[in-house]
Amino acid sequence: MEASKEMMEEKGTQPSPAQKEAATFICARDTLDGVYPPLLLAINARRQGMDAAIFFTFMGLNAIRQGWAKKIKFQVPGFLGAIPGMSSMATGMMKKKIENAGIPDIEDMMDMAKAEGVKFVGCQMTVDMMELGADDFIEGVEIWTAEDYMKYAKTCKINMFI
Repeated sequence: MEASKEMMEEKGTQPSPAQKEAATFICARDTLDGVYPPLLLAINARRQGMDAAIFFTFMGLNAIRQGWAKKIKFQVPGFLGAIPGMSSMATGMMKKKIENAGIPDIEDMMDMAKAEGVKFVGCQMTVDMMELGADDFIEGVEIWTAEDYMKYAKTCKINMFI
């Protein structure tokens, strides 16, 4: 058993004990319930001594665009979400619950994540598809291709699509 573990480490299929554990979280939605979980988990991964990165793709990319964090809403699932004004009403209710629970708003959580050392990564394909440039993003965002993400994710202990 020990010999096979050594062989795996020699081949680079496992991080060596000296390597820091790492985690990635994929954010693909620009909604309150799409952005809070990866932020919270990434912050806590950092507090556990892990490296952490959030890969923002498709609509989740909006969360790291200049001025967009304050526009993030709660999308009511199902047919109720189609009722005019329902999203705005639900967003107001959810933001009040978040405030009453003492939870920071999205912008503050993003600031906390950056202060903790969470890496914010935008998806190159989505950036190209939305015709965005580096100036469209908040400070500190890196842009990776899917291949770049996969190379990094292969070295991580935890990878979550939220």
